Amino acid sequence: MSWNKDAAVNYARNHAGSASQHRCAHFVSNAVRAGGARLINTNYAKDMAFNLRAAGFRAVYGAPMKGDVAVIQPIAGHPAGHACIYGGDGTWYSDYKQNSMYLGNNWASAAPSYQLFRHN
Repeated sequence: MSWNKDAAVNYARNHAGSASQHRCAHFVSNAVRAGGARLINTNYAKDMAFNLRAAGFRAVYGAPMKGDVAVIQPIAGHPAGHACIYGGDGTWYSDYKQNSMYLGNNWASAAPSYQLFRHN
């Protein structure tokens, strides 16, 4: 099955809750699979980079594009990090709908390192 970013984003949009369930890696991984990529599970969002690369994604820089996955490193109090997929319209999805890549003011203030991944 070839990569279909629209299917991945539609899955993420349709399965996003109204608030965090602290299961972003699970939800984003399922969205990536819905898009046709073979992705192995990771326990923590911060550790998704290796498996994304193995599934045909590559690290990219610059403005996100629809279907890009952000892997964000931990901040104090959030040791698992965070992952989300870009909807292409300014909205990010993890286990819930987000208005930015970062979860909120504490994440934006901490500005943890992150990497964007795009399927080849």
